[in-house]
Amino acid sequence: MKNEEAPSPLALYAARAAHSPGRRFSEAPPSTRSEFQRDRDRIIHSAAFRRLEYKTQVFVNHEGDLFRTRLTHSIEVAQIARSAARNLHLNEDLVEAISLAHDLGHTPFGHAGQDALNDRMQPYGGFEHNLQSLRLVDTLEQHYGAFDGLNLMFETREGILKHCSAANARQLGDIGQRFLDRLQPSLEAQLANLSDEIAYNNHDVDDGLRSGLLSTEQLMEVDFYARHAHQVAAVYPGIGGRRAINETVRRMINALVTDLIDTSQARITDAAPQSLDDVRHAPPLIAFSDEMATQAALLKRFLHENLYRHYQVNRMTSKARRIVTDLFDAFMAEPQLLPPDYQLAAAISGSSDTTANNSRQARHIADYIAGMTDRYAIREHRRLFQIDEL
Repeated sequence: MKNEEAPSPLALYAARAAHSPGRRFSEAPPSTRSEFQRDRDRIIHSAAFRRLEYKTQVFVNHEGDLFRTRLTHSIEVAQIARSAARNLHLNEDLVEAISLAHDLGHTPFGHAGQDALNDRMQPYGGFEHNLQSLRLVDTLEQHYGAFDGLNLMFETREGILKHCSAANARQLGDIGQRFLDRLQPSLEAQLANLSDEIAYNNHDVDDGLRSGLLSTEQLMEVDFYARHAHQVAAVYPGIGGRRAINETVRRMINALVTDLIDTSQARITDAAPQSLDDVRHAPPLIAFSDEMATQAALLKRFLHENLYRHYQVNRMTSKARRIVTDLFDAFMAEPQLLPPDYQLAAAISGSSDTTANNSRQARHIADYIAGMTDRYAIREHRRLFQIDEL
């Protein structure tokens, strides 16, 4: 009997481990799973992945138990991306690995923490969470005796690195070359990227309503939300509260995913790629329709104006920026305050070049701060700046 639940055969243009440049360090192939399954498993078992449980999207970790964290967000992205990948006959294991790893490099306190750390790191090359995610899986995770990092497959690393300046790309070797050559990543990477957008837009709506910072009356001014809310009211007369919100958000996600699959399939059919190399030389093939892209952009604009810039969110992000800035400045002024693994004195580095040593020390400090959870950063700030904390 045919198993209708089994994954469909991969399309010609899907990523395949057999055609991959492989891993940075040679390893024997896995005996009971695929190469991309191995990547997914390594990501799930990493310390950086566990820390995502206490890193936030919009609301700081201590503000409530039901708001999204980077961990729950990453799982939701993986669910959306894997479902779409199956419909498009793409590599589900690869798209899941990319989705689960895409936020590993985020600082505590979301974008406020990243902006503060990037500001302080400007004299030393700046800070960007995509590059930090790659740095984590390539270098900072320490699990294996034979190499630093997780030694992931090329396509997984490529998908993690969504954005990259030309200057940084030149320093990254093969993984940065596509930015210089203006080529596209795999369809799996493109799909993970847009699945991320679907997840955070719609779930920020849910969290905004749950927090009371947004109201359904406000959201009814957004056509995309209002249309689906009216559908829910028509199908379930009298429904209200959380049940109505959940039904509305669920329908919004379904509409976006369905549009993404249908539009992407049509673009793939028109481009007719016969290989992953054809995908790289084509324009982006994973996309929303023009109408849906407009609706998603209007929703995003609404969230920026009414949630992300809400005065209560601004108050917390202001505190978050101060915490990250204070920590960085304190550690740069007195590196001996750092845990020993993050200290880099001139004597240790073996160099008398003060500028180079400062740059290396700053990068170690950025690694330390970026790896903090929200609550750890708050505690570390108290330990450094409050006399009654040890």
